[in-house]
Amino acid sequence: MNVAEWILVAILSVTLFIFLVVGIILMVRLMAVAEEAKRVAVKGQDIADNANDVVENMKGMTAIGSTMGMIVDKYVNPKVKEKMKDTKKEEKK
Repeated sequence: MNVAEWILVAILSVTLFIFLVVGIILMVRLMAVAEEAKRVAVKGQDIADNANDVVENMKGMTAIGSTMGMIVDKYVNPKVKEKMKDTKKEEKK
């Protein structure tokens, strides 16, 4: 092989080596970010569950809370469901 071919092979080899090293480092960093995102999602779900428990406890502890819960369940939810059905029927037309 002549000198020009050796130079091209050397440049390509160095470029490939750099690309592989950067790729490996990037993969390791992305795995760490994914682990952290997983932890954040689990903590967020725990916080949401605790908030729901607190709301349920407060609703049961106050007379107005249970009364409002019954009103919402009896009157508001059926009306909202009817409106949702109506809008779905209109969208189909």
